[in-house]
Amino acid sequence: MDFTVVSPIVPMLAKAVDAVPAQDSVPGGLSYEPKWDGFRAIVYFDGETCEIGSRGSKVLTRYFPELTEAFARLLPEPCVLDGEIVVPTGEPGREKLNWEALSGRIHPADSRIRRLAAETPAMFVAFDLLSVRADNHLDHPFSERRAALERLAGGLGHPIHLSQTTTDVDLARRWLVEFEGAGLDGVVAKPLEAAYSPGRRIMLKTKHRRTADVVLLGYRVHKSGSGVGSLLLGLYDRNGELRNVGGASAFSDRRRLELVDELAPLVLRDDAGDVVSGESEPSRFSSGKVTSFVRLQPSRVLEVRYDQMEGSRFRHTVQFFRWRPDRDARSCTFDQLERPIAYDLSRVLL
Repeated sequence: MDFTVVSPIVPMLAKAVDAVPAQDSVPGGLSYEPKWDGFRAIVYFDGETCEIGSRGSKVLTRYFPELTEAFARLLPEPCVLDGEIVVPTGEPGREKLNWEALSGRIHPADSRIRRLAAETPAMFVAFDLLSVRADNHLDHPFSERRAALERLAGGLGHPIHLSQTTTDVDLARRWLVEFEGAGLDGVVAKPLEAAYSPGRRIMLKTKHRRTADVVLLGYRVHKSGSGVGSLLLGLYDRNGELRNVGGASAFSDRRRLELVDELAPLVLRDDAGDVVSGESEPSRFSSGKVTSFVRLQPSRVLEVRYDQMEGSRFRHTVQFFRWRPDRDARSCTFDQLERPIAYDLSRVLL
């Protein structure tokens, strides 16, 4: 079967695990590699032109002209690659992945896309080879696919790179700590004997998990119109200003309704007795979605689980863990957050 952006392949996925797994946890052993925090991408190169598909089969080609040009110029033969599009920023020796710069590349205006391609150029980190010419590699074990990937794409030069790999679990566990300083997201473990299984969670991923005590700022009504959809969270900065840092969601139907009653005493009202609402900053990927929320007295504290920060906000939606009635809201500051030690991105790449 020939894979193209018109008849795309669904990427193989990873299942979350709490810790980097040992070699003997999977028959045949594991290959470990960094988990990249970017756009998952399948690259389809026919020998002349290139198309880029996303994890959800959205065509990304037009957003990354500098990559399509590089693929056409550097790839030696027709192939289908699995990997990640990332954008590095920073001074040489201090580069790290920049999610905001990457997400800014998804823009409707061609002129802006061309400008950003020059100002914040992307690179592609390849970590699997799905086919070469007429040779379908999906049924090959990962160890063979990786060796073929190195033969095909090793040493092509920027902006095409290979992800590092190791079979040393101790090194992989060190990567989990060190590589976060370069903006990476964790570690992925791949069974060496496993075939490529589209859409299935065959790989194992270990991401950073932390907790923080945050102030409850308000809530959004669930999209159904009933109950709490998400909680808005805040932290105090060094100037004493309470800043929005993200949200927590994923409550059951029953819990959403319970939260409305539970939070009712905290709802702010104006002099006429009407509920006071606010507007949160919309995400680039939430176009058209309601961003208004019910404002609450900033007095209740909750503990949440999170993975990473992106600037002054949580990188992803966080998980509610528990209420913290023992904490004063004013004590919830940015100082409590664990910050990774800086690590140069160029030391992660091959």
